[in-house]
Amino acid sequence: MELLERRRALIEERLIEVVDGVEPETLSSEVRHVTLSGGKRVRPMVTLLSCETVGGNAEDAVDFGVGIELVHAASLVIDDIIDRSELRRGTASAWAEFGHGPAIITSDGLLGEAFALFLSDPDATRVVAEAMVELGVGEATELSAKPTTEAEYMTLARRKTGALFRAAAELGAIAADSDPVTVEALGEYAERVGIAFQIRDDVLDAVADADELGKPTGHDAALERPSLVQVTDLTPEEGTARARAEANAAIEALDRIDVVDSAAETYLLELAEFVVERER
Repeated sequence: MELLERRRALIEERLIEVVDGVEPETLSSEVRHVTLSGGKRVRPMVTLLSCETVGGNAEDAVDFGVGIELVHAASLVIDDIIDRSELRRGTASAWAEFGHGPAIITSDGLLGEAFALFLSDPDATRVVAEAMVELGVGEATELSAKPTTEAEYMTLARRKTGALFRAAAELGAIAADSDPVTVEALGEYAERVGIAFQIRDDVLDAVADADELGKPTGHDAALERPSLVQVTDLTPEEGTARARAEANAAIEALDRIDVVDSAAETYLLELAEFVVERER
């Protein structure tokens, strides 16, 4: 656990450094509100742990990890505008705090800072650009061509959530100078973890207490948003079982890599369990 906290501290320190460098001050304060108001830092942790699992150093992957966290934060700003959600991580969402215009500018600023961190490696830039295309297709599908079957929902979950998770792990492998087979295996692991994460998120929206979750619940039903619970006739328990199946497949993907740091791999395995069992 101490090693995990050290990695998280590494991410936080670099994240604060990047945010403090944003100009002008108005934009910096808005970016700070979005990025430093909490968050699990799951995606950057995946980047660092993936890098270390295959023999790299966390320090070599931290810029990529912070970059993917900024991309994720930018997407959440837009999500909250679309959903009209006034809460994020237990505090006011960007649009509720600053207005729609400043919130959109904040999202743009976050993406700019993120890509500045990826520019050192063309492969990193490509991986994130591809993930953002998938994310965009997913968001558009959710708004205009909503899925009506479980298979369509799973494709949406892969694009909307799995793609950024995949990019997070692939960035870690790239930072460790891994071969394409390793990059792909870690990418599949993380994509499936992301899908499990999204399924569990849908279940929590349907059954959790808003105060405990840190954001409003019931949004999927109120907005007719295509969550697994809304698209299918699955019960929350059956939905969680679907998440468990994705987590198990993620764990199987790790069998295809040559593990150098077994302690880092253990945390990746634990993450696959956590996304299914989490309560917020």
